[in-house]
Amino acid sequence: MYRFLLTRRWWGINVFVLLAIPFCIFMGSWQLSRFEDRVDSHRIADAQAADTHGTARPLRDLLPVDQATSGEQATVTGHYGKQLLVPDRQLDGKDGYYVLTLLRTDGGQALPVVRGWLPGKADAAEAPAAPTGEVTVTGALQASETPGDNGVSAQGGLPAGQTGAISSASLINIVPYKVYDAWVTLDKADSGMTAVPATAPQNTGLDLKAFQNLGYTGEWFVFAGFVVFMWFRLLRREVEFVRDAEMGLVAEEEQPVTV
Repeated sequence: MYRFLLTRRWWGINVFVLLAIPFCIFMGSWQLSRFEDRVDSHRIADAQAADTHGTARPLRDLLPVDQATSGEQATVTGHYGKQLLVPDRQLDGKDGYYVLTLLRTDGGQALPVVRGWLPGKADAAEAPAAPTGEVTVTGALQASETPGDNGVSAQGGLPAGQTGAISSASLINIVPYKVYDAWVTLDKADSGMTAVPATAPQNTGLDLKAFQNLGYTGEWFVFAGFVVFMWFRLLRREVEFVRDAEMGLVAEEEQPVTV
């Protein structure tokens, strides 16, 4: 009754099934691993954000900024230089702006330091002046921002003394010295301003992409189950057809052509 399994038609079906099932399982496992990686990254980012008062390390030991060092406490010594305002920044649901001051280090490069946040429209007259002389700052290390991402303004034509994004690419056109491809936000804001909390690095949260990975995992495993289901369904129909043919219940012209 099962001699039809030796036909070329069924050889093709069986080979397809034997290849499709492992492939679906592999793809489902890979998508699941991607989801787990994002969950682990999210957990690490949360732990870093919670440990805002951890042991600070020299800035040079934390560069370049990546998912492992973003949010880490960095310390650096230098002299404050040019001050800029970063408008259209919200904190606790209120509109305001960052006060950004460039800290020039002994090596000549400048580190953008967010000294705090103030409510309202960006106003240089309201922004407290930076301390003079040599200072040592400690804050959470952050990667350069990308205009248009995560709420960062991409608009141009800002007034003099303002920048839309905190990034070396944006600041290099404003200040006359080299800028680190990173910035820090002070743990304790200066002069009555509100401290700006550190943000998690990109692609570490349980965002839409993470749940897409989880959804794709389920889809691939469903595909594998569907392949098995269809194989058994085709097998059952073929067995029933052969049985009916042996009992003379199927006309000769209706019998499947075997090759």
